[in-house]
Amino acid sequence: MISPHWFLRMARWARNPPSAGRVKLVLAVIAIALAIVGIEKLGLWPDWAEAERNPIRIKTVN
Repeated sequence: MISPHWFLRMARWARNPPSAGRVKLVLAVIAIALAIVGIEKLGLWPDWAEAERNPIRIKTVN
């Protein structure tokens, strides 16, 4: 179920839609993110650009 807050937000967007520049910016960011994911899935992403995962070590008090 959608809360009333979201209905108010949708009504505000219907009355004052975002500008064309804002829409282009959001679409460009989404396209860049999808391109990065696609390059990574194809195995073309360089090793130096990958984050290293360090194991989390919890110190215990004796």
